[in-house]
Amino acid sequence: MDVWSWISELPNSENWSTVNDSSLIYTLATPIANSNQSIQFKAERKFELNTEPNSSLVFSVCLVGFHESSDEDVSIWVSDTCHLSSDKPFLPLVLQLLQEIISRSPTAHDSCCPRSQLQKLQPDPVSWILDSHSPESFSSFFNLIFLTRLFWMFAFDAPPEVGSLYFHSLLAPNLETFSCKHAPVLRTFFISVGTDVELCFMRTFGYMLAKWLILREVGGVGLKSLSPLASHYLGFSYATEAHGLWILKGYAPVKAMKPTRMNGDKIQFPVIEAKEIALKYTLAHQQLEAVIQFEYTVGFYDGFIQVRARLDNIRLGVTRLGFNKNEEEEGSYLQEKHFPSRIRVWVGPEVGANYVGGLSLGRSTNNVEREFEMQRVLKGNFGNPKQPEVKARAKMATRSKMKNWRWDQEAEGNAAVYEAILYDHVSGCEIATWKPSTGDDRNNQLMNNFRGRYFGGNRAFTKKGGLVFAGEECGEEIVWRLSKEMEGSVLKWRVGGQVWLSYWPNNVKSSYYETRLVEWCDEVDLPLIPGKIF
Repeated sequence: MDVWSWISELPNSENWSTVNDSSLIYTLATPIANSNQSIQFKAERKFELNTEPNSSLVFSVCLVGFHESSDEDVSIWVSDTCHLSSDKPFLPLVLQLLQEIISRSPTAHDSCCPRSQLQKLQPDPVSWILDSHSPESFSSFFNLIFLTRLFWMFAFDAPPEVGSLYFHSLLAPNLETFSCKHAPVLRTFFISVGTDVELCFMRTFGYMLAKWLILREVGGVGLKSLSPLASHYLGFSYATEAHGLWILKGYAPVKAMKPTRMNGDKIQFPVIEAKEIALKYTLAHQQLEAVIQFEYTVGFYDGFIQVRARLDNIRLGVTRLGFNKNEEEEGSYLQEKHFPSRIRVWVGPEVGANYVGGLSLGRSTNNVEREFEMQRVLKGNFGNPKQPEVKARAKMATRSKMKNWRWDQEAEGNAAVYEAILYDHVSGCEIATWKPSTGDDRNNQLMNNFRGRYFGGNRAFTKKGGLVFAGEECGEEIVWRLSKEMEGSVLKWRVGGQVWLSYWPNNVKSSYYETRLVEWCDEVDLPLIPGKIF
């Protein structure tokens, strides 16, 4: 699908009157069993007062042959007017698609920035993207937002057979558009419009992909064309350098993450018990959202350059993808969520770099903190000085505080690796690799230790189920020494991460458990220019 190229090749206002109407129709999809039905994207002239003839047009999405009561085409969406005399005639179309995606996003219900408070998307960032990218690269971005807007049209405003045709003939063949490799302009767009708009888009993408993965698993709409391994690459991540920080952001629908541990070889929809269907349906509508930040500085010395970095912040959240507002019912499956159980992040020069002379690491942090408390009490009774009566008592107590997370630091070549693993603080069991045995009381106790994990003063997660690590918790800084010859250049530095999500029952009774894994990796800039380093 290449709708943007078709739009870009539409005639200008002077040649519009000689165009054949058939060239103004882009057929998006046609059912194999019925060639009389189709989904079409049309361009039509719009005649307005006080404007030149043929200078304005509108686009529409039409359903052909799906309504038995009428032989006419049915339009389910119409664009704003595009003026061909403008230097960017199709900018209003792109802005409208983007704004309508934002307004329909399944943002978190208790978000501090709901959709109603988002400002109207400004045209300048989108206009700049149109100018600064080639038609080929912008085409992949337009296909992404166009497929997303079509999803909302066909999910809510079209007959069921149209929705089935969309998933099978439009979304499935173009699914890799939603992976990192096929959305280079999306990174630029997110940096331009800010994090609030970014979250709206990524939660919409996650919701779409979750629906597709569920439908593909039940096999109801013939979505078996994509290999199972390909689905594990769905999601988006990007890295950037700004103000002395290397920042890696990643998004992954949980259902698209690679399973590493489950209670059964094959867990598929549907299952026998209705409560298990409700639980797995809820768990499939969740998305991991991650931000990993490294703070770095560069020092110039006689004979070498020193690059120092430390892990500044890790923020992980598991967001529900949906619109149900009644989530606070006691025992509701909607309250069940995955939780982070292992984190591995790394940073270092590009592979094969020969300009690094040495890497110095900090120490691995200790898991157990012990506090010693000593108390002395002296009691005396003073009566007859010849026979004094004195009583003394001494008390000493030792308290131990166990951390749920253990942080380690190691090296792989010239890359520094930080790793955090979640343990049960009572048994010392590693959560991400835990696999229960039938009839084992120890495993039942371990399950119980992690029930109610979002409540109480000793919880390992925030009340919303997220996780935040600050720099002082993650270990000490790391140092690279580089050749002095690299001064004045801008190097590429690798930033990557792996996150394991686990699910154990929290407020419901179930034997289901699983652990899934996602991996991201990208490159950021390291400027070695004196006076230009933050």
